[in-house]
Amino acid sequence: MTTQQAPGLEQIRDAWNAVADGFDRFVTPESMVLGREVVLRLGLRPGTRLLDVGAGSGALTIPAARIGADVVATDLAPAMIERLTARALAEGLSSVRGRIMDGNALDLDDDTFDVAASVNGVSVFPDMERGLAELVRVTRPGGRVVIAAFGPLPTVEFIVFCAGAVRAAVPGAMPLPTDPPPLPFQAAHPDVLRERMVDAGLREIRIDPFTWESAFDSARHLWDTFTASHPIGAQTAAALDDGQQAEVVRVLEGTLRERSAGAPGAVLSAQVNIGTGTVC
Repeated sequence: MTTQQAPGLEQIRDAWNAVADGFDRFVTPESMVLGREVVLRLGLRPGTRLLDVGAGSGALTIPAARIGADVVATDLAPAMIERLTARALAEGLSSVRGRIMDGNALDLDDDTFDVAASVNGVSVFPDMERGLAELVRVTRPGGRVVIAAFGPLPTVEFIVFCAGAVRAAVPGAMPLPTDPPPLPFQAAHPDVLRERMVDAGLREIRIDPFTWESAFDSARHLWDTFTASHPIGAQTAAALDDGQQAEVVRVLEGTLRERSAGAPGAVLSAQVNIGTGTVC
């Protein structure tokens, strides 16, 4: 078994700042499908006090604000909050407040929010337990905490396709680790997510599966999304030279055409588990 060394706060901030441009361009538009699903399942209403932790550039915040929720959106990376704020301003969403903040040490009062949520945010923290504890702390009694997290790695096709293309294009390329899995998959099994939420003191816990579908119009679009989706993707790309990356895209072109009966793009799916619990 290998051991993952937890990166430091500055390292995490710098890594997410570095991918913020691509994340906002390629990832957030697709992630809003997932954000809207969370909003619908929560039944948010105008005036609901919502905290979005690990907000990125607004995949959950923007859909929630569109229906009138009063949203505080936090992220460790200043570049993400800059882009989230720009999206809110562009739509005239005055109920959004973006704040640069460590999700493991929220500078927020206890019992403040009706709902505290995180979409592929807290679930990728090196210390997920602490992040969950902070969500619970700032949520009022009777309020809800929501975590949306990737299901098992084999069900997340945009990662599977790209990782497979790298191995096919670059002999000797290391596969993604499985023991332990990458941080985005640390709570991939519903029972693990439930256990983490129980340990955080939540009750009335529900874990609901959701199939998130994303449309990629080309292999280049898919590769750009993968490399911007997480520092792991960026590190994967950085380890390849231009020729190797071109070969990866060529392999992906064949994979997508096989999926879509010859078309250059395809719709890929990802299993996401949406965990909801009530604060005592």
